[in-house]
Parts: sequence; C-alpha cells; structure tokens
Amino acid sequence: MTQFPKLPAPVRLAPPFLAAAATPLFAADAAVPAAPGITDGLGQMLLGLTVVLGLLLGCLWLIKKLSAPHGAAAGLRVLGAVPVGPRERVVLVEVGGQVLVLGVTPTNVRTLHTLPADTLQNTSPGAPPISGPFGDFQGWLKRSMERRNDAK
Repeated sequence: MTQFPKLPAPVRLAPPFLAAAATPLFAADAAVPAAPGITDGLGQMLLGLTVVLGLLLGCLWLIKKLSAPHGAAAGLRVLGAVPVGPRERVVLVEVGGQVLVLGVTPTNVRTLHTLPADTLQNTSPGAPPISGPFGDFQGWLKRSMERRNDAK
C-alpha cells in the first residue's frame, strides 16, 4: 500500500465546508431576498453625508484657527514682494503704522527704507503713482539701485 502525504488541516476541511456552502444554491426551496428599494438607505446615506461634511468643516475651522499668526507675528502684514534677482527680493511689510521696505536674501534681511503707513494707503495697483517724496516707489527703487551700482 502506498502512503499519501498528510495534508494540512485547512485543506482537509475545505471540501465539507464548500459542500455545505453550495447546498442552498441547489435547494428548490431557497428564498431569494428582494432587492432593496432606492429609499431604504436614503436616511442612512444622508446621515453619513452630514457627518462627513461636519467633520470637513470642523477640520477646516481648526486649520484656520491654528494657522493664524500669534504673538509678535500678529502685527505683521506683508503688502507685497518683488523679485530683484534669482534669490533676492524687495518686500513691503506693514508694522504698527509703519511700512518697512526690506531687502531679503537667502542669508540676510535688511531694512532699505521706512515709510509712514498712510503714504501707501491711497495707492492701488491700477492707479497712477502719487507724486511726492515716496509716491513713486518703482522709480525710487530704480534710482536707488542705479546709484548703488554706480558706487561700486
């Protein structure tokens, strides 16, 4: 007589379970459940949608609350920035009624000029520059950069 190798337990028990699972398919008296209607799960779906939207709005509120500036940064407001080189820029920052013109490089931040805040209040991007000592910022910056380059 030849000896067959002993199979693991899950493989030995699989055929009886498969036969038991397949029996209702061949039985004549097996009842087929009715397909659910479209309104059967509507309440549950709306409840789930409400929960998901509530969680989304709560997370958005929390992110907004946590990302607001605190402490010393609360009084700062960046008015604009203009790149003047590959990694250098000129930035306008409003702090306590003053507007600072800052030169920003990867290793340094320098104050180039200080303006009163009401000087820049009346300007808008589409409006012509205001005549005055600091009204034409673009022209002033260009003249300042030319003087600096000439001095070198």
